[in-house]
Amino acid sequence: MDPANKIIYVEFHASELEKTKGFFEKVFGWTFTDYGPDYTAFTDGQIGGGFFRSDKHALYSTGSGLVVIFHPRLEETLKRVVEHGGKITQEIFSYPGGRRFHFTEPSGNELSVCSDP
Repeated sequence: MDPANKIIYVEFHASELEKTKGFFEKVFGWTFTDYGPDYTAFTDGQIGGGFFRSDKHALYSTGSGLVVIFHPRLEETLKRVVEHGGKITQEIFSYPGGRRFHFTEPSGNELSVCSDP
């Protein structure tokens, strides 16, 4: 597959860098590599990205793009998100092709988790 024109990395703001890192490790199993006190890179097994220290955050309602994570056990994942400090911004709902919910992680960035119908 030609790697040209493919998304290869995603960066997020993170006011609570350590809490955000711990959240994604515990809920989704992401692994991290720190690059100094203000930046950490992650991999989820498919795409890489990073979090950099910042007081800003991305919300879908204010026009930010929405990163969607797939997990086949949606209810279980929603419970884990809440148990580890995430806040649900939109409960589970159906859409053409599946179901999903939206949440914010400890630094306030909004993401989504989807599953098949």
